[in-house]
Amino acid sequence: MKLEDLSPAEGSRQKKKRVGRGPGSGLGKTAGRGEKGQKSRSGYSRRAGFEGGQMPLIRRVPKRGFTNIFRKENAVVNVADLASREDLPERVDPEVLAAHGLVRRGKRVKVLGDGEIGRALTVAAHQFSESARAKIEAAGGTCEELA
Repeated sequence: MKLEDLSPAEGSRQKKKRVGRGPGSGLGKTAGRGEKGQKSRSGYSRRAGFEGGQMPLIRRVPKRGFTNIFRKENAVVNVADLASREDLPERVDPEVLAAHGLVRRGKRVKVLGDGEIGRALTVAAHQFSESARAKIEAAGGTCEELA
């Protein structure tokens, strides 16, 4: 194969659609906008969620409950996750957990007590469940609460 034999894949290169350029183009006169109506006019831009005057879905569905805008979301790590990873260092904090792919970077971390742990770790997290704290300390480790 030579350089001059190379060509793009069939159908990957299409000509730009030039609308409103006369009847011979197939997209002259109304330029693909159809006849009259709001969408045929210049300057038209549809509002998000607009359904042509029909009551929009967002207004049709019932609203219930309350959303707390000050809610703090925690990334959850179980004691079993800490025990299963042999490559974790002696001191585990959110940065180490993020580096090992157990949580997303920048998230608050809560350690839960699902599973067993057999080695002493110093775990720094934002929150601990009572069972997680008991299991980590029973294994000879310590729990540090971050602000």
